[in-house]
Amino acid sequence: MTVLEKGAAGAAGAAGDPLVVLEGVNKWFGELHVLKDIDLSVKRREVVVVIGPSGSGKSTLCRTINRLETIDKGTITLDGRPLPEEGKALAGLRAEVGMVFQSFNLFAHKTILENVTLGPIKVRKQSKSEAETKARELLDRVGVGHQADKYPAQLSGGQQQRVAIARALAMEPKVMLFDEPTSALDPEMIKEVLDVMVDLAERGMTMIVVTHEMGFARTAADRVIFMADGAIAEENTPESFFTNPQSDRAKDFLGKILKH
Repeated sequence: MTVLEKGAAGAAGAAGDPLVVLEGVNKWFGELHVLKDIDLSVKRREVVVVIGPSGSGKSTLCRTINRLETIDKGTITLDGRPLPEEGKALAGLRAEVGMVFQSFNLFAHKTILENVTLGPIKVRKQSKSEAETKARELLDRVGVGHQADKYPAQLSGGQQQRVAIARALAMEPKVMLFDEPTSALDPEMIKEVLDVMVDLAERGMTMIVVTHEMGFARTAADRVIFMADGAIAEENTPESFFTNPQSDRAKDFLGKILKH
């Protein structure tokens, strides 16, 4: 069993159990009400894709799940436990919730291999040799194994984002969050990152993905969440959502983006 499959199996529990649950979640930035009474339950092994117009609260929602953003009201639980406030417990949470951002956030002064092994050695207390073995396996898995001894600046954007995915997976997270993971990439690099994400989904990783890539939403999602004005306006299977959206906001949004 590969490290990827172990991670998915370890996070699996009983497939179908709720893993991430948001209840009545509200968030303000000053006067701006950015998340409004969000109720969302994501099951183990489920792939949920969050879409919607800019400013609808998608990225903020994603960032509350590992407490990069605090919430003002409501509750968020991971695997039945409330998100910790701070300190070691919060570091532990971050190890269980992998996050991939728009910008790759790799350490420029460390090699690709060092970027991927840092978390497992420091947080998971793995030995250097064990961490390196797993890291090389993951880098091979995402197609950049031959780049292990290079530095981030020597890689393309698509390669750097695949390293960022490998780095998150090295922590063997229960769930992976993706916040617009392809929006900073050139068009020819987008597919190579999405292919890695599709493969992850097929291996049973629980994933919450904020994206503008409608093709990925159609093919990889179990469920599409459509957000507008800080609220969940609609949720459905990809097939139903894209062929028969129920809300006017969703119809308007799809009408604009699917024409281009």
